[in-house]
Amino acid sequence: MSWALFLIVAIGLLLALLFAGVRIFAGFLALNLVGVLLLIGPRGFGLFTNSIFETATSPSLMTVALFILMGEVLFRSGTVDVLFNSVDRLVGRLKGRLYVVTILLSTVFGALSGSAVAVAAMLGRSVLPLMEARGYDRQLSAGTILAGASLAPIIPPSLMAIVVGSLADVSIAGLLVAGILPGLVFAALTLGYVALATRGEAPPEATAPKGSALKALLGMTPFLLVIFMVMGLIMLGIATPSESAATGVIGAALVAALFGRLNFAMLREAVSSAVLTSGVILIIICSAKLFSQLLSLAGATRGMVELIGHLGLGPDLTFLVMMAIPFVLCMFIDQIAFMLLAIPIYQPIVAAMHYDPIWFWTLFLINLTVGSLTPPFGYTLFALKGASPGLTTAQVFRAAWPVVAIFLAGMALLWAMPGIVTTIPRML
Repeated sequence: MSWALFLIVAIGLLLALLFAGVRIFAGFLALNLVGVLLLIGPRGFGLFTNSIFETATSPSLMTVALFILMGEVLFRSGTVDVLFNSVDRLVGRLKGRLYVVTILLSTVFGALSGSAVAVAAMLGRSVLPLMEARGYDRQLSAGTILAGASLAPIIPPSLMAIVVGSLADVSIAGLLVAGILPGLVFAALTLGYVALATRGEAPPEATAPKGSALKALLGMTPFLLVIFMVMGLIMLGIATPSESAATGVIGAALVAALFGRLNFAMLREAVSSAVLTSGVILIIICSAKLFSQLLSLAGATRGMVELIGHLGLGPDLTFLVMMAIPFVLCMFIDQIAFMLLAIPIYQPIVAAMHYDPIWFWTLFLINLTVGSLTPPFGYTLFALKGASPGLTTAQVFRAAWPVVAIFLAGMALLWAMPGIVTTIPRML
């Protein structure tokens, strides 16, 4: 079987399984089983089991489970309410104050969670009803929440960055810190959009939030310490990503204890949820690693590099094509499934085109984040809709498109100024 035919069959089989409603991990396992049988036969199942064992025992994947547990402890303990009140007080009396609060709060949440779905659901339950009660525009409010939640996969600790780094053989620490400046850029672009959209129309705040700025800063201090225990230790070269994730879990538990919300029932729920989520992610990563090995065995890796060379598109046009494909396809298929399918295909092309791997995979990650915002299959859209029964699906979709435009503009800026992505990783 030629490499092109193998690739077409593999992609077609996976898409058929996903559209039939099969879970991502089950679809990839089925794809790998068929691939092993076609390329090697029954004797290839030794490769199957060895590959899964090698990937599953990789120390770097421990980081995923620990970061998930850290976020679960923070959100299930309810300590984020303290953070919301602190940010609310710091913003003070301002027209359209809750728009600003949402974006700033999401930026901090992004440094504590790494999950856009979790942040969107939480803000949809807590902040959106408050914004509607105070007369804020419903569609702009939903768009602000979507934009803020989408900072979580970009600002470290990002679970997606860890998965991408594991599959693409790129420094996980480098990918994590590479998202710091881009995350701040996207937050600033969103604030600028809100300022333009609400010019003269934002509902005034009749009263300023109660409490002093000093008290608000003191309330935020424990969370800032958790952020330092995670990213500060990595940037200082004191800890590896896995070690910093472990200190982050300890920090999250200490914050919950400090506010009197640490108890056995909460910890049991957090650990149970983290184990379930981590297990699914682990199976997916194992399957994706094996798929990349099958591509090499079929000759698809070498064939794709040769094909790109014969087309003569050049690095810039090739990069544009490689970014346009996920943007379009993720409107219709699951972005995580696309990521796991695309990384083994893109990896040799990235090397052949001599792209900076940290820069390329960071933009690829941001592109997948846009996929989670793009109708009709964006995870973040469904998370917000599920948490806000008053919103219609059409309203959520309309709110998403301006946010997609903001993120595309930000990606163009990162393409034109790659130093925004690569400066901090080069300092490590």
